[in-house]
Parts: sequence; structure tokens; C-alpha cells
Amino acid sequence: MAAIPDAGPGEWARHWQYAELPDLDLLRARYVRHTFPRHSHEGYVFGTISRGVEDVGLPGGTVHAGPGTVVMINPEVPHTARAGVPEGWVYATLYPSAQVINDIAADTTSLRGTVGFGETGVVDPYAARLIGEVHRAAEEGNALAADSVLRVMVARLLSRYGSALPARAPRSAGARDAARARAVLEGRMAAPPTLEALATELGTSPFALLRAFKKQYGMPPHAWLTDARVRAARRMLDAGTAPAQAAAEVGFTDQPHLNRHFTRIVGVPPGAYQRERARTYKTGPDLPT
Repeated sequence: MAAIPDAGPGEWARHWQYAELPDLDLLRARYVRHTFPRHSHEGYVFGTISRGVEDVGLPGGTVHAGPGTVVMINPEVPHTARAGVPEGWVYATLYPSAQVINDIAADTTSLRGTVGFGETGVVDPYAARLIGEVHRAAEEGNALAADSVLRVMVARLLSRYGSALPARAPRSAGARDAARARAVLEGRMAAPPTLEALATELGTSPFALLRAFKKQYGMPPHAWLTDARVRAARRMLDAGTAPAQAAAEVGFTDQPHLNRHFTRIVGVPPGAYQRERARTYKTGPDLPT
């Protein structure tokens, strides 16, 4: 269980990975003052609230998720999160990879291709309970139960709310510029160009590029780059790189800058995140309920 810098009273969080299910991340937390800035995930998000209310900000509006609600977010969908009531929220979240979800879809449904969920917040107490059971089984070191319950939970959500994501329409010139800008930022993460220099390089104007990038990725280039740096830092921490070295290599000014942005986006500090990754789980520590 990690302490959260500048946390509100009683805030706690544990973000970890069960070695027997390597394509799944788990988060249990209570947040009061903590807010997640706009960010996205490479895989899926399935979360359930046990106490309080979480406000999830999405491109189509805000979902007010209370107890019994299951929040489902598709890959690469930008979103924010914050407390919806003064006492904050307590929740359990699963982050399975896209491969896991698509494999389960191929095994249990007629859906093919990349699958997604048309609803973000649904009241489904049974599915919510299954999310909690996946956490419990993983914390107890019961790999058979964790894997089985995860598959039952995903199959239920797919059968009720799943669909094949539509094929992408041909890209406009603005979308192509946004994709080219993203590639430049990925390649020069440690020393990115200014917006003006990037636009000049791509043969467009700064404001046209800003509009196109935000339309394509749901956030402006500087916010997207911060999110991408945190993702890259996570991969480095997973591989055992020290936080200070990871901060320098992904382009943060120093480790405190990595700490601040990593904690805001991931929900725990990078040191706590890496310590959890380094441990071997047979039984998990007791967490507040």
C-alpha cells in the first residue's frame, strides 16, 4: 500500500501486477483529493466503486460512478477522474491488455477484430462483485481463481455491452499531420520541438496542428507527450531502471517531475510502483476495506 504525496486524509493506493497473470495490472485505492489528469491507456479499464463517487470525464461527458457501477474504458480513450463527493471514492480496477480482451471475445462471442464497449458506466452489481473477486484471488495467490473469474467477468461484459469497434475512416490531411506529429514526439521524447517548430517541419500552422492533434487524440500535444513519457517510464521501471534514470531518459527535467506526473496519472509514486513490480506474490498484504 503506497502513500500518496500531498494526499488527503486516509488516501491509500496499491498498483501492482500478479506474476501469474502478466497481461493484467491491478489497482485498489481510496482517493479524496487526488485527481487524474487527461490520459489514456494502451489496454482496457474495468473499475468498480465500493464507496463514494468517482467522476470520470470522457469525450462525451462525465460519468458519475457510485457503488455497484462498473466503469469500462476502451484503449486510447482520453479521460480524467476525480472525486464526485467530498469523501472521495474507494475502488478496484483491472487493466487487462487488448490481447486478453480480444482473445476472450474470440472464444466466447461472435465479435471479431478489435472489440469495445459502447457504454462507459453501467450498474451491474454482479460484474462489480467479480472485479473484486479477481483482486481477492490475486492477493491470495490463487491464480486459477483469478484467471477464471477474470474471464467470466469479461465474457459477461462483452455479451451485454460489447461490440466490434468500427474500422477507421480514411484519414484527413489534419489527421495525417496529427499522426506525423505524434511520431515525431515519440522519436524525440527527451528533446521535443516547440509547437511552431513541429508545425513548420510538417508544413502546417501551429494552430491547425493543435486543433488536428486534439481532435485525433483527445488532448493537445504537450498533454499527450506527458502521458507518453509516463508510459515509457513505466516500461523502464518494469525492466528495473532506477526512477532517476527513467526520468532523464524520457525527458522529465528531474526525478521530482517524474514523481509528480507519474503519481497523477498512474495513481501511485514511481518508487512504490517499482517496488510492487519487484515482489513475488504468494499472499497479498491486508488492505483497507
